[in-house]
Amino acid sequence: MKKTFFRFAALLCLAFGLLQFWRPARNESLTLSPTDLSVLHPVPAPVQALLKRACYDCHSNYTHYPWYANIQPVSWWLTKHIDEGKQHLNFSVYGTYSAKRALKKAEEIADEVTHRDMPLPSYTWLHPEARLSSAEIKLIVDWANALSDQLGSN
Repeated sequence: MKKTFFRFAALLCLAFGLLQFWRPARNESLTLSPTDLSVLHPVPAPVQALLKRACYDCHSNYTHYPWYANIQPVSWWLTKHIDEGKQHLNFSVYGTYSAKRALKKAEEIADEVTHRDMPLPSYTWLHPEARLSSAEIKLIVDWANALSDQLGSN
């Protein structure tokens, strides 16, 4: 019985070790793309700081990876989470959105932040710096509403 347990544990450790060599591509870009929201629609510095702190890890091409992102299968879960976030909204390619979609996304930003649906609780649990105060939410919502007005008038 003991021998079987140790064989199983050794096999499990070997499998875990081998998994460490299979890493997904990282979502890291060093430069702002010409289609980035902040390039096309200047964002006030306080709002930009909030977006970088609470949104950009999952909604841009500029993810800052924590240490645990180097451990498989955690890295796979993070990659899936980031890919899903970028499917919903990607600040890095905002300029490629149609006028209708860009307007809808600006409205969704205000709505998601107002209802505290974003950032996700699972994200703020591991990244407490991403939690938004009421004043910070108001800053983002006011900016998103102004962006919506600007996009709607075009």
